[in-house]
Amino acid sequence: MTRNHFSVLVRGSLFALAAIALCPNSFAQGPDVEAPTPAVERAAWFTAKSPSAMPEHNFWDAPNRTLFLAAAAANGADFAVTRANLQSGGQELNPIVRIFGRSTAGLALNFVSETAGLLSVNYFFHKTGYHRLERAASALNISASIGAVTFGLTHR
Repeated sequence: MTRNHFSVLVRGSLFALAAIALCPNSFAQGPDVEAPTPAVERAAWFTAKSPSAMPEHNFWDAPNRTLFLAAAAANGADFAVTRANLQSGGQELNPIVRIFGRSTAGLALNFVSETAGLLSVNYFFHKTGYHRLERAASALNISASIGAVTFGLTHR
C-alpha cells in the first residue's frame, strides 16, 4: 500500500470517527435514573433489565428515518461511484462486492441488499432493546459508505 493510499484511508477513518462522535444521537443517552442501590443489586442480580438505558421509542421515529435516509443516500452514492469506476476500467477492491460487480443489475442488487440488511439489523437491535447499537449500526454504515465514495472519487 502506497503512502497516498494509506493517508486517504486514515483521513476517511478519521472522518468516520468524527461523524460518529459529533452525531447528536451519540450523546442522547444518560445514566439510568432507576439504578438500584448496591444492596438491592446484590439481592436481585437475576432480575431482567433493559439492555439499554435509552427510553423506548418507535422504530420509525424521526432520528431513525433520518439515519435510514442518509444510509440509503450514502449507499446510492457508493453504487454510482463504484459503477462509474468499474465502467472506466477500474477494479472492485471489496471481494464480496466483486462477485456482484460484473453487471449493473448485480451491483445494484448488492447495494440494495446492503441497505435492507442494515434495516434488518436495526430492527433486531430495536426489538431486543439495544437502542444505542441500533443507531450506531446506521452511523457505521453511513461512515463506511462515505469512506468508500471518498476513496473511489480520489482514485479515478
